[in-house]
Amino acid sequence: MLIEPKLEKVMSTVIDIGTLIESNPKIHGGCPIISGTGVTVRRIVIWYKLGYSAEEIADEISHLSLAQVYAALTYYHTNKEAIELEIIAETAEADRTEKLHYSRSS
Repeated sequence: MLIEPKLEKVMSTVIDIGTLIESNPKIHGGCPIISGTGVTVRRIVIWYKLGYSAEEIADEISHLSLAQVYAALTYYHTNKEAIELEIIAETAEADRTEKLHYSRSS
């Protein structure tokens, strides 16, 4: 009988992992973000590709839980092509902006 109340409490705190990532056209142009934050999946992936572990990313972006970081990485691995295209587009835009800035200051 003592086990049932504990199980009920655990079951009431179970989180549907599908709720951890969202897209909103008003935030970062609709890119996937960690729900309730402005942190894009792309940002997590870039840090991950730089060699940061999920634990290190959660430490660096302290308002994120380890579960949120893993959710972002899971989303990436499930939608790798789309996220890679976002990273390529962002890099191209940064390069274009940098060239424009330096050409005006010369």
